[in-house]
Amino acid sequence: MKAIVQDTYGSTGVLHLRDIERPEIADDEVLVRVHAAAVDRGVWHLMTGLAYPIRLAGYGLRAPKTPVPGMDLAGVVEAVGKDVTRFQPGDEVFGVGKGAYAEYARAPENKLAPKPADLTFEQAAAIAISGMTALQALRDTGRVAAGHKVLIIGASGGVGSYAVQIAKAMGAEVTGVCSTTKTDLVHSIGADHVIDYTRDDFADGDHQYDLILDIGGGSSLTRLRRALTSSGTLVLIGGEGGGRWLGGLDRQLRALLLSLVVSQQLKAKMPSENYADMLALKELIEAGKVAPVIDRTFPLSEVPKAIDYVTAGHARGKVVITI
Repeated sequence: MKAIVQDTYGSTGVLHLRDIERPEIADDEVLVRVHAAAVDRGVWHLMTGLAYPIRLAGYGLRAPKTPVPGMDLAGVVEAVGKDVTRFQPGDEVFGVGKGAYAEYARAPENKLAPKPADLTFEQAAAIAISGMTALQALRDTGRVAAGHKVLIIGASGGVGSYAVQIAKAMGAEVTGVCSTTKTDLVHSIGADHVIDYTRDDFADGDHQYDLILDIGGGSSLTRLRRALTSSGTLVLIGGEGGGRWLGGLDRQLRALLLSLVVSQQLKAKMPSENYADMLALKELIEAGKVAPVIDRTFPLSEVPKAIDYVTAGHARGKVVITI
């Protein structure tokens, strides 16, 4: 099969299109014939092995343990392990796998769900990680409720575009923060208000929010807290900068410590990939409350270009690889 392969950590120059053997699946895994796979900032972090704690988390100290990158996918079940009960060959699925930038990938049974019937494979591939991150940040960490005023910083990106729609579905009043060229997108997906950060300051003191989601941002905790109500909640999702060792984790750690001594709740969120939340997203999509936002697609051979496009900050919603 054809696959994008990397033998070492590094920039997109380490990625090469090769012919390799199909992956072998474990008893609780599914072999998926991949039709599409998505790109996000997490792919860059795993490709480069930065920040270094990623390597210590089990992805490989000197080289990636999984040489084929990519996690978000959608496709058709090719084969199932002997302990798999939810799926059979021929089923259309989406979810989180290992080595998604290939013609075939393996995935644990509990990280796949039936593909929403009316979505293309390209749309379905863009759901799992970004959608679950947004859902869990709002519902579980932020505990959003109807009538809450929610500020989403990074509203035009993969996670942000889901967060705007899910928060609206939960009855919140949503303000999105993005750059000038993306304000139309954020309005179109349901934001009540949009702040162009190149012109206006969300922390100018005129407005305060019950919940702020800061997605991969770099604002100081002091500035973010200024935009929160006295009992509001800040949820940090991802984070760039901070060097090769911490990569933004320092701000998350400071937030958790500061939360012990202030009335506001300052939290960090990492997604938990699970079957139940993929079904919850499927239901929201089939009810017409949420829709994947696709910026553009790239063929498998252009995965390096796709990753560079995303990390340069150009994407409006999700970028997808077609296979």
